[in-house]
Amino acid sequence: MTLTELRYIVTLAQEQHFGRAAERCYVSQPTLSIAVKKLEEELDVAIFERSKTRVYPTPIGEKIILQAQKVLEQASAIRDIVSAGKDQLTSPMHIGAIFTIGPYLLPHLIPELQKRAKDMPLYLEESYTATLRRRIRQGDLDAIVVALPFTEADVVTQPLYEEDFVVMMEKTHPLTQNKQISPEQLDEFNVLLLGEGHCFRDQVLEACPNLKPSMDDPRGKIRTAAEGSSLETLKYMVASGLGITILPASAAIPGLNIAEMLVTRPFVDHAPKRTVALAWRASFPRLKAIDVLRDSIRSCSIAPQL
Repeated sequence: MTLTELRYIVTLAQEQHFGRAAERCYVSQPTLSIAVKKLEEELDVAIFERSKTRVYPTPIGEKIILQAQKVLEQASAIRDIVSAGKDQLTSPMHIGAIFTIGPYLLPHLIPELQKRAKDMPLYLEESYTATLRRRIRQGDLDAIVVALPFTEADVVTQPLYEEDFVVMMEKTHPLTQNKQISPEQLDEFNVLLLGEGHCFRDQVLEACPNLKPSMDDPRGKIRTAAEGSSLETLKYMVASGLGITILPASAAIPGLNIAEMLVTRPFVDHAPKRTVALAWRASFPRLKAIDVLRDSIRSCSIAPQL
């Protein structure tokens, strides 16, 4: 039994598909399949049920996988102890960010980090909150940048900055006549949002509850972008005349090729906003690196101080 095999079965349990699990583990599907079968033979127990459409843990397999997750977390803690004995600002730092923060924060963050820790290389990853939550618990990431609320056992979360939401629309849209926009004014128009799984979608619906009733109404005004779409994709859809959208302020600058086609408007007083936070494992020993990362983010031009 090896840590690699344990990582394989944990990933397979999460994906419930050999191909996707192998891709996440950076191995071929036969390699992962053989390793899982070998572990099952060694333990003399079936860890997974296999069907034509999916793979899922057996009752005893669920207990094995739960224990495997704990072992992987403890193994990560050992690596943390080792890295603590080294220069904290020279070892690589693995940082994750959600899709609606990463593209807008990272271009500002890298120059700031270079000023403070030029010898600390970065591994950067963008994903959904749920994925980043899992990867930081497993030790694959050292720190993640997410939007609150975010709570996880044995993970420290610290607010960094707040940013307002704004409405983006085509230059000729009727709402451009308003200097500020209330959530209720959006009822009359087609609102474009990211798909399920994006926490920013949930935050928009929470901030504009008047949009919620139309989600299940075929005559409703919410349009969900296709899976894998981004805030940048929403901007192009708005520029094409399909509707309006709501963005965090950091994402509200349109690309040069459509800049003249789009305008933004703030919300009225008490505008909806989100709080961006930094999270790291409580056991992570490189506190100097965390301090530098936090200070660098707060120094970015997109990060107004709390």
